[in-house]
Amino acid sequence: MNEAGSAFPGLSLDCRGMKCPRPIIEVGRRISEVGVGAVLELLADDPAAGPDLAAWCRMRGQTLLDSDPPRFLVRRES
Repeated sequence: MNEAGSAFPGLSLDCRGMKCPRPIIEVGRRISEVGVGAVLELLADDPAAGPDLAAWCRMRGQTLLDSDPPRFLVRRES
């Protein structure tokens, strides 16, 4: 199993049914609720969630561990 598959999320956000940009706004608003090095799980079924989350991670210095819609895993780096 890869690193992403074994990562246990410290916080899970169920944003299924929410349209862009709401899932990414929720990640940005709540990422501080997990410790540095911990994982946030996002459940989102909006087609824009994957590319938007990847861009958000690059801009914010976070790591997108897994992008397998509707499940995404982000490791908080700072």
